Amino acid sequence: MIGGTALWLIAFVVLLLTGVHGVWLWTTLAGGGLGLVGMAIMVWQRAASRRGSRFAQRNL
Repeated sequence: MIGGTALWLIAFVVLLLTGVHGVWLWTTLAGGGLGLVGMAIMVWQRAASRRGSRFAQRNL
């Protein structure tokens, strides 16, 4: 997940530096942003699992 998010963000920076504007620029930004949100959710679930919360997902 880290690798995929990093690739989306690298692609965004490359497109931004080359002056490309349009749907691909915003697609790469959205991909990187959703990857960061997904990683935050994984960290949150892992912490809940370690606390012993009964609503937490197990084995993350």
